[in-house]
Amino acid sequence: MPRLLEVKPLKGYRLWLKYEDGIEGVVDLSDLVGKGVFALWEDEERFQQVQIGDGGELVWSDEVDVCPDALYLQITGKQPEIAPS
Repeated sequence: MPRLLEVKPLKGYRLWLKYEDGIEGVVDLSDLVGKGVFALWEDEERFQQVQIGDGGELVWSDEVDVCPDALYLQITGKQPEIAPS
């Protein structure tokens, strides 16, 4: 999976993402707000504090992290590759 290079928070719990292969796009995470660990995002100002973590994941302090691979698949419309048995 391509590495996440940039993230910019947008209004409405959306993120603009750019990956090392040149793919970029916007994902809407508003459906997660208030659910489980994502209760942190009920304050949209906290959502705006997103950063790229040391492992390439999206992080909000040390409380929430999101895998960028799933968001890449969402942006591109691709399906995860299944390794042959």
